[in-house]
Amino acid sequence: MPDLPSPRRPVLLIHGFLDTGAVFRRVAARFAAEGIETHALNLRPNDGRVGLDALAGQLDTFARTRLAPDQPFDLIGFSMGGLIARYYVQRLGGVDRVRRLITLAAPHRGTIWSHFAPLPGLRQMRPGSAFIEDLNSDADMLRRVEFVSLWTPFDLLVFPARRAILPDHPDVRIPAAAHPLMLSDPRVHDTLVRLLDTSREPNGQSSMIDGQ
Repeated sequence: MPDLPSPRRPVLLIHGFLDTGAVFRRVAARFAAEGIETHALNLRPNDGRVGLDALAGQLDTFARTRLAPDQPFDLIGFSMGGLIARYYVQRLGGVDRVRRLITLAAPHRGTIWSHFAPLPGLRQMRPGSAFIEDLNSDADMLRRVEFVSLWTPFDLLVFPARRAILPDHPDVRIPAAAHPLMLSDPRVHDTLVRLLDTSREPNGQSSMIDGQ
């Protein structure tokens, strides 16, 4: 009897600063064509007035109230949304439910532009902030999920661009022409679909890709 394909897990999409879930429209369209169930969240406020930990609490509420209690899922975070997703995984128990965590152009080691605004959420994205240092102090927790960071060397918002890489963890370099184009670049879409392919998991175990 032939092996049946592994069922797709739902994917939660977490937007960045000043965005809404609509920013994922092209990603969601590609996922729909692949038969991947997506949920693009709208976190409020999205302008840095509240901490990223508070926004992660909204993600936690969505997962607990809109998905079945035993339903595992995958998580994709763009820009600031990557840090929100990490806080959920590392601090709010998401590590027990999330199977894959993929970040797109997320400031894992901060961005210098966050120094130009005093808002709480932006202060947390400063290089060396207590928020960044706390998450990175036990980033090894991310080895319990299939974590990959996608980034572009032409990023002028996560600056310097290599701050979107988390050392000692897999990353994929995709030369999208700018930070927001990470959401519309077909190479990013192709990579996401490949990473979310559950049939690539041997015996249900996660299989990491090599960092580049």
